[in-house]
Amino acid sequence: MSTRAAQALSRPFTLGSAELPNRIVMAPMTRQLSPGGVPGEDVAAYYARRAAAGTGLVITEGTFIDHRSAGFSDGVPRFHGEQQLAGWSRVVEAVHAHGGKIMPQIWHVGIQRPAGAPPFPEAPSVGPSGLTMDGMPGTGEALTLADIDDIISAFADAAQAAERIGFDGVELHGAHGYLIDQFLWERTNQRTDAYGGDLLSRTKFAADIVAAVRERVAPDFPVVLRFSQWKANHYDARLAEDPGELESVLTPLADAGVDAFHASGRRYWVPEFPESGSDLNVAGWTKKLTGKPVITVGSVGLDKVFEPGALTGAATAVESIERLADHLERDEFDLVAVGRALLADPEWADKVLSGRLSELVPFSKDALQTLH
Repeated sequence: MSTRAAQALSRPFTLGSAELPNRIVMAPMTRQLSPGGVPGEDVAAYYARRAAAGTGLVITEGTFIDHRSAGFSDGVPRFHGEQQLAGWSRVVEAVHAHGGKIMPQIWHVGIQRPAGAPPFPEAPSVGPSGLTMDGMPGTGEALTLADIDDIISAFADAAQAAERIGFDGVELHGAHGYLIDQFLWERTNQRTDAYGGDLLSRTKFAADIVAAVRERVAPDFPVVLRFSQWKANHYDARLAEDPGELESVLTPLADAGVDAFHASGRRYWVPEFPESGSDLNVAGWTKKLTGKPVITVGSVGLDKVFEPGALTGAATAVESIERLADHLERDEFDLVAVGRALLADPEWADKVLSGRLSELVPFSKDALQTLH
């Protein structure tokens, strides 16, 4: 017997030129299994396996743009270079062969890059103001206006390449305290030029990237922006304290050309602004404030809230999946991204959509060892 959530998740959805067969999205999850930044046949098989089992949209692990300070590992795939893009082309072909849709997530880690990290150890760590994630001076450097122009161009180059090699859209990683998010967050952005200052001014970097990407791809090629309130190791951080401030952040981004927002919360069922009297999560508020399609994400399919170092026994839970139904039936958000549960069980989508919840494979730390 199918569940209410399965019925809601099985509905097709149109996002620009991408016709998605259902509402299930594979969330981006870093793997560091692409030596030299080149995604190999194993990477193609990894994503194709999820598409074959009914995942409607795959968003790849984060991939580094063409900027020497963008990354921190030689095992994370890159989205520039002949070999790297050829590898991604094979990934696209494999996913499409199973009827799936796929978008790359393109990424610059900013000040979170450790000094001397590969693939370009001589490159400095950079951020809006050179400040650490604690808002303190460190070994990082503040970006010059010329640096900013180069990074904006690199994001646009990557998006253009994604469309050229057959991807179905592109996601810009503007969440979790990485570079775009560092510009949005007051703690890490203390600039006094046009890219810093009040809340609206801090959106300029992200909006300029979106506008540059929009100019380089077809009008109906979907551009998704992932954002979050929380940051890595700063789980209580907030860009916006109330719906009005969130609207101030999101409106310039929507106006610049974002087609959909990927609103990253750690627990999809938790109200974002409970003091408002609403039980909408951050994705629900994003849709209400912008009118744009929205992807929700955050512990979908887990019976325990994800906490670093406390993953053992975080099993896939029927209750968590069923809890989606109320939100989906009210169309508070449009798409649902699934992360760790899809790591543990590549057939998660098929099992959920066909009502075979009792067959779901639990997630645990062991899943991180295989990433099959």
